[in-house]
Amino acid sequence: MQDPSPGESSLLKLLSSLRTSMHPDIFVFLTYPNKLPLPDALGVEMYFQEREEYTIIATLDSAKNCNLDYVFPCRKITCEVHSSLEAVGFMAAMSKKLTERGIGANPVSGYYHDHLFVPVDRADEAVQALEELAKDARTSRE
Repeated sequence: MQDPSPGESSLLKLLSSLRTSMHPDIFVFLTYPNKLPLPDALGVEMYFQEREEYTIIATLDSAKNCNLDYVFPCRKITCEVHSSLEAVGFMAAMSKKLTERGIGANPVSGYYHDHLFVPVDRADEAVQALEELAKDARTSRE
């Protein structure tokens, strides 16, 4: 039998201990043919093989240097809490808070952390919203 995934699964604990960090680079989304090797100079943050092509999140500078078309210049906000891959509601709570502010987000769950890719011009506001969410969760715990 497989062990449950490590990390925190309590929604209240996840939200009340939520701290964020924003990566200094600007990232973009792009697609690339599945059958071609990725350019060595492409600063890949993540790629996902879809039926049509790879979806790639890469640094803006590297996409430009490789002359690749891209969309959605964004910043990466990392949630500095080790969340379980089986945690229920963590991404939904963050998405709801950002939705209330009209901020779109593209979430990615890693083994240790969750990440949100948000529009460059709304990144600081997104961090503020997430800080409010954590503060509200801490208040409700008391």
